[in-house]
Amino acid sequence: MVADRSEVGIAGDRLRGARNDTAAARSDAGGSGTGAEPAQSVRRRPKDRKVQIIRAAARAFSERGYYPVGVDEIAAEVGISGPALYRHFANKYALLVAAAEEGALHLLKVAQAADNPKLEPEARLDALIKAISEHTIDIRREAGLYRWERRYLEADDRARIRKVYDALNATLAEPIAQLRPTAPPADVAMLAAGVLSAIAGISSHRTALATARLLPLLREMSWSILRAELPPAPTEPQPGPVTRGLPVTSKREQLLTEAIRIFGRKGYHEASIEEIGAAVGINASSVYRYFTSKADLLAAAFFRTGDRVAIAITEALAEATSRPDAVRRIAYRQARLTFAMPEIMPVYYAEFSNLPQAEQHKLRAIQRQNVLEWANLLDGDPVEARFRVHAAIAQVIDVGRLTKFDPRPEQLARVCALMEAVLCV
Repeated sequence: MVADRSEVGIAGDRLRGARNDTAAARSDAGGSGTGAEPAQSVRRRPKDRKVQIIRAAARAFSERGYYPVGVDEIAAEVGISGPALYRHFANKYALLVAAAEEGALHLLKVAQAADNPKLEPEARLDALIKAISEHTIDIRREAGLYRWERRYLEADDRARIRKVYDALNATLAEPIAQLRPTAPPADVAMLAAGVLSAIAGISSHRTALATARLLPLLREMSWSILRAELPPAPTEPQPGPVTRGLPVTSKREQLLTEAIRIFGRKGYHEASIEEIGAAVGINASSVYRYFTSKADLLAAAFFRTGDRVAIAITEALAEATSRPDAVRRIAYRQARLTFAMPEIMPVYYAEFSNLPQAEQHKLRAIQRQNVLEWANLLDGDPVEARFRVHAAIAQVIDVGRLTKFDPRPEQLARVCALMEAVLCV
């Protein structure tokens, strides 16, 4: 992937105006550049400036996405100029890599520091869950970066960071295997991924809950997962892509389907109208007969996904014989919907900032209502119920990635078992 040249272009200011860059550097260091001030008034550059920049970038990219965020606004949050930031990072892409990698490494270090192989499995897991939960709460605004913005990482960078998360999963998997010695390796890996997903799920929403209540909730959900009985995994390897049913003939529907797939795979800004049109066999100009712009396509994709989730909930409620039964039915439909088109959730949760403000408000309301419909079926505190719903959705996304979104009934049943665990049904 090519780095964002529009942001790299800011570095040209250093060539066009070296004196301005020098002044910015002096300003960053706390001096006026006149040489008239006493030495003791000069403010030293903080030693952790680079860390400050990385964390500010991680927050911005997590909350608004990679492309909408400018380097200047990251610099401003840290209290430096854009050119001064470029002394630490060559371009915005380098910032993305650093934020994703440092976030992963920091989380792994936290887990490894808390891990004590001499403890019994229960105590060892408790220490890991507590440390990972506390750290995730502390960086909640940053914790969703890799989950959603990994699409913009080049293959080598993504693979390197993935190895860090593999090491994190392995750190958790070891005591899980001790706790459940008869569990197959696939089950142990899924349980580890489920625990990490339940904790990381707090980064995907803004529901507020005091740490004194959130920590016990995360621990409870984690242990519900660790005690869950998973249905048997498929005995045969996952088959190749299988086409089910008949294709739709409507070009508008075909365009919408392909747009969701391409947006989810590459991200909104990396996708082009030409590519979307080519996927259904028409040229770019013909796409505009159905959608006025790429933003119009994105909005349609959001509304379509929201409608699908709402319909799934409505159908589940109509078929249910009890509240717990309705919760299970919604979980199954949510998993089936996502596994049928894995790209749908990255679009639904990670592309909001590319929509007009008015559309963002409408769609946030739709998302919130869909979560509430599900949460209202759960017993206990209503705020905690919303955290549980988001943790269940996270299982579909994160554990789904682990299984490569294998849509066979056996895998869907395994994911649903984890969802039901965090939902306490």
